[in-house]
Amino acid sequence: MGSLFDFSDYGALLGLVTNSLIAAALLGVVGGLVGVFVQMRDMQFAVHGISELSFAGAAGALLAGVNVALGSIVGSLIAGALIGVLGVRARDRNSVIGVLMPFGLGLGVLFLSLYSGRAANKFGLLTGQIVAVDTVQLSWLVGVAVVVLAGLAVIWRPLMFVSADPEVAAARGLPAGVLSVTFALLLALAGALAVQIIGALLVLSLLVTPAAAAMRVTASPVLAPVLSVTFAVVSAVGGILLALGSSVPISPFVTTISFAIYLVCRLLSWRRMRRGWGRRGPAGAPAREEDLASAGAPA
Repeated sequence: MGSLFDFSDYGALLGLVTNSLIAAALLGVVGGLVGVFVQMRDMQFAVHGISELSFAGAAGALLAGVNVALGSIVGSLIAGALIGVLGVRARDRNSVIGVLMPFGLGLGVLFLSLYSGRAANKFGLLTGQIVAVDTVQLSWLVGVAVVVLAGLAVIWRPLMFVSADPEVAAARGLPAGVLSVTFALLLALAGALAVQIIGALLVLSLLVTPAAAAMRVTASPVLAPVLSVTFAVVSAVGGILLALGSSVPISPFVTTISFAIYLVCRLLSWRRMRRGWGRRGPAGAPAREEDLASAGAPA
């Protein structure tokens, strides 16, 4: 353990990752909010598919010597557009993602194999780097986060309703197709943001796990997003703070914190359900989509 962690110069090192900490906090907010809809719309597989093409875009940008963040965003948006347009139904969506994932991964590996620069740059695209965010990159990441948050603010209520009860939402005239494509693009931008911080392989730990944990312990349409954001921020920022005093990349710390939070929430949910069954029925069950959507249903 002594060789794994060394906090002797922690104060000096902390100043080197200010940009990364800001980016991680932004990612936590974006990932926590987006993750609620990922859970409701059963799009966990889509997150992984988007991250693969985001990785390919970033690797291509690295090979070409252009802005890696821009390459990651372009790759993610292509994936999001294809998933949103071609995968309206869940079955179609999974087929599209199943085709995109190996293509994106193979393309990214090809670009990295042709890249002759620092090995750390290659490794960072897969597992993240705690000092990888410079000022220019941070500006890109802040811009992406603002776009995603603004987009979610505009479509939050109708998207919540469409995600929970698409038939009733369609009967009330809500544009389910447009909302689906819009969310897929916002999810793509969130995926590009995540790849820049924790790498392409472990994006699920911040875009899926925090929301899954939150929805195990609450059905509140307000509290679930708040808890999801809190869990994601703690995982992302906490992972960087731990990795700073270690020779291990950031990803294992982020994923471990995120998974530990999920286990605690699942245990709390299990205990509440046992008490509920013992007293008066299945009280304290995991969050239901219709409960989360109740605040978003149009009058």
